[in-house]
Amino acid sequence: MKIDLHIHTTCSDGNLHVDEVLREAKRKNIDLISLTDHDSIECQKKALSLATKYGINYITGIELNVTFQYPPEPGRSISLDFLGYQFDIGDRELKNKLELIRRRREVRAREILEKLNIEFDKENIARFNQADIRNVQDSVDGAFGRPHIARYLVEKGIVSSLQEAFDRYLVRLDVPKFPLSLAEASMLIRNAGGILVLAHPSDPHGTSLDSITSDLETQTKIIEEYMLEYVDGIECWHTTNGAKTTAHYIEFAKSHDLFLTGGSDCHQKPIIMGSLDIPDYVAEQFM
Repeated sequence: MKIDLHIHTTCSDGNLHVDEVLREAKRKNIDLISLTDHDSIECQKKALSLATKYGINYITGIELNVTFQYPPEPGRSISLDFLGYQFDIGDRELKNKLELIRRRREVRAREILEKLNIEFDKENIARFNQADIRNVQDSVDGAFGRPHIARYLVEKGIVSSLQEAFDRYLVRLDVPKFPLSLAEASMLIRNAGGILVLAHPSDPHGTSLDSITSDLETQTKIIEEYMLEYVDGIECWHTTNGAKTTAHYIEFAKSHDLFLTGGSDCHQKPIIMGSLDIPDYVAEQFM
């Protein structure tokens, strides 16, 4: 059985539309799938319909960005991602909160664009005008984020790659996201009938506990002390994991009777969906 429970589409920062992703999943013979766009469920209804059409088992999904207050260091906030699964996409409370987050994303993106223009003035680069800003906005199907700005910077020839866009501008000129707490994220997903899963807990390149410590034992101690009451599972398989990390989190999740999930975190450049060896029992948890 092929399983991939972490895939993005153009409803957030993926490179393929939902119909293209489902066609590719069918071509790759993926049996169980979840699309987990950032702070967006815009594609879920269509994904459910297409999955039925292609004979693929589908679980509703989302990836929520959480501002985690790290208790040992008062005042320190850590950005972490959590995956929601099997929730009701019609839940009103969830939809209302996501609308607030969407509005904040748009404001945040405009503020980043304003900061970019100030930086361009210093570097004698032509400012983004209203036409540029509209072009960036028009590239967005769902949740507006920094990857959309990064792609436009590449398109304009200001940088040569998405990574350069982040390294040169978008990390330094960032603006705070919507401050969603772990307790609130947990309540939203659980009240909608779903489960909340800590995403890529040890990703050295992303939003993860690695920003606090790279030591796996310390990471799981943090989960044990400050997160267990709010989470239902751990993403144990991820493309950034080594064998040691995966084994550590499998053991931890099983010892605490948590859901074990996994996914490629595919954004379609390259198309890596379905590339991880995720055991069948992961699917059986959702049956």
